[in-house]
Formats: sequence, structure tokens, C-alpha cells
Amino acid sequence: MKKKKTAVLLYPEFSEYELTVALSILMQGNKPIITVGIDSMPVKGESGLTCVPDTEIDDVDIQELDSLLLPGCMDISLLFDKDKWFAFIRKAVNEKMIIASISSSPYLLAKAGVLKGKKYTIGMEEEVMRELDVFEMEKYSRDLIVQDGNLITAKGSGFIEFGNLFGQALGLEFDMRWYGKR
Repeated sequence: MKKKKTAVLLYPEFSEYELTVALSILMQGNKPIITVGIDSMPVKGESGLTCVPDTEIDDVDIQELDSLLLPGCMDISLLFDKDKWFAFIRKAVNEKMIIASISSSPYLLAKAGVLKGKKYTIGMEEEVMRELDVFEMEKYSRDLIVQDGNLITAKGSGFIEFGNLFGQALGLEFDMRWYGKR
């Protein structure tokens, strides 16, 4: 039986550093990943790292996945009209995948309608959240990291704890001492 994969969504100005610990923990746990782009074009992250997605969002076999990893991005408005992302996220939720979303990317979860009734955090100012009008503000937590069922959300500065919780949620074996945690 083939091992299920984690899909890593790549979009313009994605935050590379927010993925570092999570990706390292996936590697330690021998968890296969697949990077997914809206199309096959290279995607440049916020620090200038260019990545070529393994596949396009339309070509992903959702049955091969058990988890989804969403980095934040410098300018979330670049994703406002990307209905394919929202539909993909809804499919992942319907499949009961573990979804880990950091920094500004919980916006994608909210826009897809999957944060309804869920406690969450996000690396975004509350005023901006209200302006976007897709968040249930009463469910917002100022905590660094929040897990509600299969959804994990975190502020960008919590990327070490985020990676750790994601690895635990997937049942992976890994050594947190790699990241300065004893």
C-alpha cells in the first residue's frame, strides 16, 4: 500500500521560513510530500526562493493525500480570486485530512468556509480580519498556535511549534532537538 502524502500549496510570495520546520519534520518522519501550484509555472516565495510545483491543482489525486500544509504569504490579496484553492481546501476537509495553516493562510480556510464554528488563530491584524469579513471573530484566539479537530492554525512566529504539532497530528516520529527544543 502506497503511503499517503502531504500536499504543500505554493502560491506567489509564500513564506518559506514558515514551512522549514514542518517540512523537516515530514522528512524525518519519512512522510512523502507533493508541492501543488495553481498551474505548472514556477512560484517565487517572499524571500525570493523560486519553486517549481510537482503538480497543478487540477491534477492532484485527493485520494493520495492525508494532509495539507498551507504557508502564509506576504500579500494575501494575491489569493482573493483563486476559487480553485478554496474548492481544493473544501475537498481536503471533506476527506477529513489534517490541515495545517500558518500566518495569513487561515484566510484561505475562512474564505473556503471551513473555519465556521472552529477555534483558530492567524497572523493578521484584527482590524484587517474584520475588513475581510470572512472570519468568525468570536472564534479567533490570540494564542500562538491552535488546534481544533483536524485543523491546526498558527501565527508565523510559531513556526517551530506549528511544525511540531503537525508532525504529532500525523503520528510521525521525529526529534524536536533538531530545532532547539529539549
